[in-house]
Amino acid sequence: MTDQSIAETRKLTGWHVLAVFGGCFSVIIGVNLFMAFQAVSTFPGLEVTSSYADSQTFDDRRSAQEALGWIASVTVEDGNVVLTLVDEGGRPVYPAELEALLTRPTTRADDQLLDLTRGPNGVLTAPADLDVGRWRLRLTGTARDGTDYRHNITFTLAGQ
Repeated sequence: MTDQSIAETRKLTGWHVLAVFGGCFSVIIGVNLFMAFQAVSTFPGLEVTSSYADSQTFDDRRSAQEALGWIASVTVEDGNVVLTLVDEGGRPVYPAELEALLTRPTTRADDQLLDLTRGPNGVLTAPADLDVGRWRLRLTGTARDGTDYRHNITFTLAGQ
């Protein structure tokens, strides 16, 4: 075979270029579809059922909750979530109802509804199965005067 015949057998045609572009775009589209499916299947993005309806009373609910003056903080000690809930004067607060949902910000797979136990000085504890990473504690409840209470605390648990 001569150099000229090798060059002729490996000639780049428009069909070759089309196949390369088609292959590249197929890979890109495939990866995008996979990532979109994973994002939607692991986190629906739903915070409230109706954003419009929730927004109509948001300012009133926020003002009432701020008037309570509650300060919430969370720590993790020996596999337990420790929630401290006090008023502006540092006195313990024990709501009429309180539900604590421990979640990951991006998935529902690790959600845990915590069984809180009252302790002294506004401390509420619950055992939890925690791994390293970012967590969110969603508090929902009712004050003794009937005021709705909602609070999200996001924290990061570092490796040992």
